[in-house]
Amino acid sequence: MLCNHFLHSPISILSSSSSSSSSSKSKHKLFVSHSVMDDRGSKFKEFPFVSIPQKKLMLDLVSTLEKRFESDLLPSTLPSNVQYYQNPTSTAQASLHIRPAHAHSPIDFILGSWVHSDLPTGGSLDITSLSGYLNSSNDAPNFVFEMIRSSPTMLVLILDLPPRKDLVLWPDDLKTFYEDTQLDKHRKALETLPEVQPYFSSSLYIRTVASPTAIMVRIQTENDGGERMEEIIRDHLDPISKQVLSIWLDHCACAKREVGEEERAYLKKRDSIIRNKTIEIDLGSSFPRLFGSEVANRVLEVIKEYFSV
Repeated sequence: MLCNHFLHSPISILSSSSSSSSSSKSKHKLFVSHSVMDDRGSKFKEFPFVSIPQKKLMLDLVSTLEKRFESDLLPSTLPSNVQYYQNPTSTAQASLHIRPAHAHSPIDFILGSWVHSDLPTGGSLDITSLSGYLNSSNDAPNFVFEMIRSSPTMLVLILDLPPRKDLVLWPDDLKTFYEDTQLDKHRKALETLPEVQPYFSSSLYIRTVASPTAIMVRIQTENDGGERMEEIIRDHLDPISKQVLSIWLDHCACAKREVGEEERAYLKKRDSIIRNKTIEIDLGSSFPRLFGSEVANRVLEVIKEYFSV
């Protein structure tokens, strides 16, 4: 649903994705059942509306992130009506997962979500996301992962380590986080697939805060019920996403960084601006449209608490 610290918010792609959605209301057999469970606290890790390969990838990413920072992360204290929520007609449902970290940790919090929304043309829009945010004791990039699927044969992937400092003013960061780690090879590998095309967000703001190695692609397969898409997720998106997360963990989140007071002040200011802009220009307009003002306000107030710097 959300993409943390720096948010390529999934909802921002709602209008562009819905225009290319499938008119068929039946899902391919690879898609798992989406029966509503009573235990809403565990709803996030069910990923109830996506295909089996996509669910497996999400669970592996979440597990890797939480296990790596097991001693740093605090339990989630989100209210049950924020962990899982829906609009009055149940045509839009979502789950939010936020785990803050201890004060001594370089991690600020991790945020995961999924959004499911029925489309007027039939079919649905399904978004799964996971992000890792660092605090001002570490000046490394954040981690953003998001999959937006508007039909069994169309998917948008956003995978990035968005910088938290100006790479022109801090060229060593460009070398350390992007050149030395060879991040760009993952984007190039994906773009060799004939079904993969570059994706350009309609938001100039999102394009501005992305890194030079950001993977933003649209994947369109033949009208085969989604079999080729599941193959691409399993054989390509899965390993590449895990490799990028591993790079972030080893070279960014867990790297020992010396951050002076002046740089900390800069990071706090920049992080605050980006988080506030996310709510102002994106979530503040899209959430009420999807979930109604009452539900949207409740969820946004909780998000604002974690986004404050």
